[in-house]
Amino acid sequence: MCTSLRDCTVKKPHDLIAELKPAHPPRLYGSAGCETWSVRFSPDGSYFAWSMGYGFVKLLSWPLTSKDAEAGRSEEKTLNCGQTVWALAFGPSMSTRVDALHQNRCDHELLLAIGLNNGVIQVWVVSTGNLRVTLTGHQAPVRDLVFTPNGSLTLVSASRDKTLRIWDLAKKGASPHVLRGPDYWVFRCSISPDSSVIASVCNLDSKVYLWSLRSYTFMRHLTYDHERTMASCDFSQDGALLAIASYHSTTGWWLDLWDPYTADLLTRVEDCEVCAYRSDNLLTSLSFSPVGLLLAFKDYRALRIWDVERDKLVADTDHNRAGGVCCAFHPDGGVIATGCRDGHVKFWRVPRLVPSLKHLCRIALRFSISTYQVEALPLPKKILEYLTYRDIPKQKIVYCKEHCR
Repeated sequence: MCTSLRDCTVKKPHDLIAELKPAHPPRLYGSAGCETWSVRFSPDGSYFAWSMGYGFVKLLSWPLTSKDAEAGRSEEKTLNCGQTVWALAFGPSMSTRVDALHQNRCDHELLLAIGLNNGVIQVWVVSTGNLRVTLTGHQAPVRDLVFTPNGSLTLVSASRDKTLRIWDLAKKGASPHVLRGPDYWVFRCSISPDSSVIASVCNLDSKVYLWSLRSYTFMRHLTYDHERTMASCDFSQDGALLAIASYHSTTGWWLDLWDPYTADLLTRVEDCEVCAYRSDNLLTSLSFSPVGLLLAFKDYRALRIWDVERDKLVADTDHNRAGGVCCAFHPDGGVIATGCRDGHVKFWRVPRLVPSLKHLCRIALRFSISTYQVEALPLPKKILEYLTYRDIPKQKIVYCKEHCR
């Protein structure tokens, strides 16, 4: 079954809430140094971190006021990292599924981990803006960072040195666990909501790596049948879906939804088939919303938000040829931030959608049990298909704004 997302009722961009402009704009478009490679909201939504280029990271209180956004001030702290900043991560990161008792036991101060071009990871204290610790070991740029969502101070880093490293920041001086295996640069990593699995993708490796965060061992591959350049990955709110962004010079970009338990490819979303230069449009980032089953993905043409449950494109905005490279949801799901190669950051209002009771039940169930356990339940076929996400269309095409009709 194939569907096309030609829903052109989303012609008017959703409100642009605010915009942050770099202090030192590039002399020429495309000149290196000014890029916003990473944007992040803190787990409680009270802070926003912006890698504003030229080795600086700015911490701002959220929400911004209109004057703060224009002037670039909001009780801000500027962190001078001395190197190009590739990755940001706030921690501890608390999942909505962590029980209240565990949350009360977690009394860690809020930290910001920063991955640098020289392979160093700096960990800063958000409240004071002071450097707490410097982590060394990577031999190449750190491209991604993520804290485990169980409220601990476990940090996972992905690097161009072809390794992932797992750091326990609660244990001072402890050596990291090193995950080896890929033959290419590790670009992105994501951790399942129950903090049991790490997914990672490499730039030229046509497969996804799944690692056990409990035993620090390789689990399995999700394999493509031909060459792809992998760009990003993210788990859904219940961990039952793994979204993978990839592209190829001839076929353009793909967005795939996998079942991480069974390694089944559930659906594929493809770039506009009418565009003559689709190979020039790269899918750079994607992110599941922490609220509902919304999946945001950013390419060089636009930011789009897909309601997977209703199979509907609910936002098509940020039509900026400057080249968006990252996006991140606010914890309450009502705002998404995008960063561009020219150093700008924009904040967009996300449509408020109420998840169905049926979907909330599925999330509660799937967080706790695997696909194999669901399939063993004595339930009607349609219910089993819904619980395992087998009821979504197998293929989609997202038409660009120019070719919607």
